[in-house]
Amino acid sequence: MSVWDRGGRIVVRLAILYLVCRLATFAFFILAATLAEEGSRFGAAPAVSDMLLGWDAQWYWFLAVHGYPAELPLTDAGQVAENQWAFMPVYAYLAGALAPLFGGSWGAAAVIISLLSGFGATYVLYRILRPRIGPSAAYWGAGFFAAGPLSALFVLGYAEALFLLWLFLALWAVTTRRYVWVYPLVILMGYTRPGVLAFALFLGLFGIWRFFSRRTEPLRTPEIIHIVALGALATVVGFSWQVIAAVVTGDPGAYLATELAWRRNWLINDEGVFVPFDAFVQGAAFWGQTWGWGSVGGVIVLVVVLVGIAAALLWAPQVRALGPEIRLWAVSYLVYLLAVFFPQSSIFRLLVPLSPLWGAFAVPRSLAWRAGVLVVCLAGQWWWIYNMYALGNRFWQIP
Repeated sequence: MSVWDRGGRIVVRLAILYLVCRLATFAFFILAATLAEEGSRFGAAPAVSDMLLGWDAQWYWFLAVHGYPAELPLTDAGQVAENQWAFMPVYAYLAGALAPLFGGSWGAAAVIISLLSGFGATYVLYRILRPRIGPSAAYWGAGFFAAGPLSALFVLGYAEALFLLWLFLALWAVTTRRYVWVYPLVILMGYTRPGVLAFALFLGLFGIWRFFSRRTEPLRTPEIIHIVALGALATVVGFSWQVIAAVVTGDPGAYLATELAWRRNWLINDEGVFVPFDAFVQGAAFWGQTWGWGSVGGVIVLVVVLVGIAAALLWAPQVRALGPEIRLWAVSYLVYLLAVFFPQSSIFRLLVPLSPLWGAFAVPRSLAWRAGVLVVCLAGQWWWIYNMYALGNRFWQIP
């Protein structure tokens, strides 16, 4: 069998699938621009380009142009204001470096990076899933990812698509035991967007699993050294941004204060102190009150949801079919979110690194099931674009 037969055809098939999904995304944005009214975030009938480069994309552009502030900006109340330190440098500066190739347009370069990264992530996800659930299910799983509710990120000036490419490559390298490849990927992940600390936890759990599975797959000294070294590197990279921000600004709490500045948009009386896992409890109480369940009701719902997710990761046969690495990553990333994130409408975007779990939805072989999941994906994509971009005028419509 030729190299083309082994790999080329699936690349073409995935490229066609990805292109069709992106055409659907652009069609959704055109429709959203048509439906946008004067009171929406972007005003009446905005240009699609303005929507693609709105919200956080503006922060990445601002970072590329102005860099990081040496002095933290303050609000009228004397608190640290929202600023560039919340955004990692790789995506913003890479788009800036490539902008001359696109007539000096940072926005065009940023969108192209997202488009290409999204396709790269789709292909790598297929390669991760194929040995576990077979080529057909892996293709469908990659399709669900390419068409998913948050796949609009693949045409936005956001760093998510590039981060997903690094992440999927790192997971692929771990599943195939090519640990040397993971070292540069950890660094790229760490300075593209927050989340590398979740990968550090994943490596720790993976190392424990490898120890207990050593009878079925021998655990040799070089592998132990790689796992420990990579876990240490991911941890150092994960905390290094706080150190860099502190050195540049002279404020030891610069990064955390910047991140907490966004939380004040939701909790007016927030004390501005970071305590692991506290934000999710506060968020559950906030949404419980907002939706009429009461604070305690919100926390109870959170616990029920977490128990349900844990049960699915432990016992659902479709999830177990994906292999231990994907399940351990899912656990690690969810624990990371619980520890650091205040749940609000951006939670949908922050759940995208869990995308390898799309493979579980592709395991059932029924064509009707798979087609139904694809329709739900496209419907969810339209719902997200319409609410976050055609409207975007309420507190729960922030991407």
